[in-house]
Amino acid sequence: MTSAWQNFLIERGAGVAADSVSDFGDAAAELRAARDGAVICPLAHLGLIACSGEDAQTFLHGQLSNDVKVLTPGRSEYAAYCSAKGRMLANFLVWQDEAAYYLQLSRSLLPAIQKRLAMYVMRSKVKLTDASDSRLVFGLAGSAAKGALQDLFSVLPREVHEVVHDASNGTLIALPGNRFQLVAEPEVAERLWHKLAASLTPVGTPCWEWLEIRNGIPLLTAATQEQFVPQMANMELIGAVNFRKGCYPGQEIVARTQHLGQIKRRMVLAHVAGEVLPQPGDELFSSTLDAQASGTVVNAQAAPDGGYDLLAVMQIAGIGAGEVHFKSVDGPILSIQSLPYAV
Repeated sequence: MTSAWQNFLIERGAGVAADSVSDFGDAAAELRAARDGAVICPLAHLGLIACSGEDAQTFLHGQLSNDVKVLTPGRSEYAAYCSAKGRMLANFLVWQDEAAYYLQLSRSLLPAIQKRLAMYVMRSKVKLTDASDSRLVFGLAGSAAKGALQDLFSVLPREVHEVVHDASNGTLIALPGNRFQLVAEPEVAERLWHKLAASLTPVGTPCWEWLEIRNGIPLLTAATQEQFVPQMANMELIGAVNFRKGCYPGQEIVARTQHLGQIKRRMVLAHVAGEVLPQPGDELFSSTLDAQASGTVVNAQAAPDGGYDLLAVMQIAGIGAGEVHFKSVDGPILSIQSLPYAV
């Protein structure tokens, strides 16, 4: 996060630390607003890799799990980037404008992922740059968000993943769960924040992460790299895997897992009571599998009514077969909840 953007947010009441906004003064009220109202959130915890050049489309098509060749400037998609063993190294939201393709991922993973991608550019006419500070991103959610955006954009996205580009106001992307993402250059972003924050409640990163969790959208971090093939994290269910495209790293394993029905773990949405925030990589234990770990926390955040909501990859055999406990065989019991899409 640039010092200018950080100072801009601090002047408006934000608590900022390590490229993340903790809150705007009242974390509990902000979380309730994320559930019941309409909010705006700076997404400084996410980074952007810009992929430009004559061969950008072909290059990305050969690296990512989605079909980049059908990705137009009017549509975004989720995608996975895998190792040769089919395990996810990162996951992205991907979109395109006239200048480049943008890969949005956890900011903490960006340097290593950009370096790894650059290893495979070789003689291709492709340029990879960190665009995190030249394109500022914030999220909007809630029924009033659409009305606030109508004052800025002459046309709004009509369906999830539709993208609208506006010369004056930047790029607007429709996300699952009645949400939008706005991407703009720094000077434009400050102007838009002034206008939108007048009618929407500013909230910190935990609120946006909670909304992502409730919508079943995982975010891979360092603690969970190379632990899951895409299907374990439901990536094919949110449109991040195309099984008809050509080769990409790990493609054979991903395809075999799908077509041979060998998916033994799936991501679930759950709630757990307690005072300890679960962390990515924390283990879960099923009462039906003795003392063996049966799952891994992917993401977790505080829930508006107490306790924590989380996404976790679990052994299918342990889901619904008995009690699932957090961190130990006698830890707090998880309550498995319904995801907003069919599994």
